[in-house]
Amino acid sequence: MKITRFEDVESWKEARLLVRDVYKVLSRCHDFGYRDQMQRAAVSVMSNIAEGFDRGSNKEFVQFLVISRGSLSEVTSLIYAGLDVGHVDQTAFNTIITRCTKITNLLDGFIRYLKHPGNPKPRAYPEGRV
Repeated sequence: MKITRFEDVESWKEARLLVRDVYKVLSRCHDFGYRDQMQRAAVSVMSNIAEGFDRGSNKEFVQFLVISRGSLSEVTSLIYAGLDVGHVDQTAFNTIITRCTKITNLLDGFIRYLKHPGNPKPRAYPEGRV
């Protein structure tokens, strides 16, 4: 089976779960600037994977995955800040950090795959490879 839409990409699925986790963890946070920044960064992770998937080349897709990776680093940094100032507890911190680590590994592997000469273009990725 081939992956034919961005919803099939494993890193996008995990990023979607990250958005859910971030919104849940921060649902009672009254620091609206912090909450909004964290939510925007989390949404950016999944949005850039989706946008890159529909680009015409592996090179463009990789650029969007790198941007997604940057947004993921922002989420990671912000969750540390949230723990330090008391916006999140240790359990919530662990949940977000674990999810970020998993997505980081998926994105890094996907970027390596796409950079390899001869691998298929978007919409033709072999199942289980992304």
